[in-house]
Amino acid sequence: MFYFSLGLLALGAGGVKGALPALGGDQFDHKDPKEAKALARYFNWLLLSTTLGACVGVTGIVYLTTEKHKWYWGFFISTVATFIGFTVLALGKPFYRIREPEMADSPIVRIAQVIVVAINNSKLALPDSPDELYEISKTKNDFREEIISHTQPIQLNMFLDKAAIVPKDSKTTPWTVCTVTQVEEVKILTRMLPILFSTVIMNTCLAQLQTFSVMQGNFMNRKIGNFNVPAASIPIIPLVFMSILVPIYEFFFVPFARKITKHPSGITQLQRVGVGLVLSAISMAIAGIVEVKRRDQAHRDIMKPISLFWLSFQYGIFGIADMFTLVGLLEFFYREAPIGMRSLSTSFTWLTLSFGYFLSTVFVNVINAITKRTSSSKQGWIHGLDLNSSHLNLFYWFLAILSCLNFLNYLYWASWYKYKTEEPDHSEPKAMDLTTEQLPMEEVPDPTEAKGEDLSTRMLVAEEEPEHTEAKAKDSSTGPLLVEEGSTVDGGVTEVHEGPSSVQTEDSKQQPTS
Repeated sequence: MFYFSLGLLALGAGGVKGALPALGGDQFDHKDPKEAKALARYFNWLLLSTTLGACVGVTGIVYLTTEKHKWYWGFFISTVATFIGFTVLALGKPFYRIREPEMADSPIVRIAQVIVVAINNSKLALPDSPDELYEISKTKNDFREEIISHTQPIQLNMFLDKAAIVPKDSKTTPWTVCTVTQVEEVKILTRMLPILFSTVIMNTCLAQLQTFSVMQGNFMNRKIGNFNVPAASIPIIPLVFMSILVPIYEFFFVPFARKITKHPSGITQLQRVGVGLVLSAISMAIAGIVEVKRRDQAHRDIMKPISLFWLSFQYGIFGIADMFTLVGLLEFFYREAPIGMRSLSTSFTWLTLSFGYFLSTVFVNVINAITKRTSSSKQGWIHGLDLNSSHLNLFYWFLAILSCLNFLNYLYWASWYKYKTEEPDHSEPKAMDLTTEQLPMEEVPDPTEAKGEDLSTRMLVAEEEPEHTEAKAKDSSTGPLLVEEGSTVDGGVTEVHEGPSSVQTEDSKQQPTS
């Protein structure tokens, strides 16, 4: 029963962590300059709220369960807190922007369709022009909200593009042909994978701070006055750093960096992740130095261990690293993902966390096995529960070197990556929408006053004049007449051209193309 409850806990936590970033991000329009800034701020506050909750967990609940030996109180408090959180979430439902999912929206299904159809069409040749690949018109694409243009092919993309080849002898069904948009969604996810795997090593380092550093605390002086700090509460150190630094980052660093970079988040998401990776390598190097000091003092006088707060150096730096990397990844995967795959892509952040923890176990076992054979004492670097006779510092330095190499790998993929969309340039005026911002006829300037003025880009909607008899005979679906004023030789002659309307009838909507 206990393990079953742990499984339910993991299932519920996975659902919340995967859905919450996407749900919160959907409340903002990243194309709007004000809401783009608010979106970046949201992920920072999400991290802060998670950090504050973790602070309560590693202090109050740990104290009840370890010092007072009341385990049931720890689970009861967590249950009540979860119920309160669910109630608050439910009360806000009428105010949320919720995108109703459909079966066709399932990211797993859409990915599977592209792979299956691409394999089935692997022997077919791609058309000469990407315009011949299958796509549906935007008017028939109501539930997808966006159409993604075709990108230049590379070897993998050429294979995926074959999923959009229109079959000649069969109907166009989701399992026989995929749209270009659907193929591009899979391409975007494949471009994200190198970034995802580049952060696994950092989470491997995090696993050490939550395991071996806690073990180090058991061999250190944990007293603050007359109070004995529980070893399980040691992770409060990075949480305190993060609780202080997140508001400082949001209120001071981001506005300052925004003035320089003109980016809504201050710095780009990949730059933020890169800073975190560098700091994680520094944290592991310092962790090795602190372990040498702790072990040397234990060998000199085991009754006078060094203070627990020596761990604050490695914990503090890694807390800053986590602040940069976690929020950077969440915002990166949310912004870059296709609209229908944002929950899936933000879950990648937590997927790297699980990969890092599994890799940590592999590293410990492999390094112990190798060093046990090569060392003169026939003991591995990390053997048994007595850290005073182990070489944990060497393991920390191994992770520091590995983190440096991983950072170089990350630099390569980050420089190779091209963002899906550029941030909109709000300094330029928006193009006029002729369907909603028609200028009345009385605002047409006198041609005699237009001399010397460049009017080649101005389009004014004209009312139908009596002499435009030919225009009256035309169907209304062809749109209004547009007066295009151009700079002519005499500076005052204007030409009347017939312009298409942005309003389409049902018969004029774009049909599927092949």
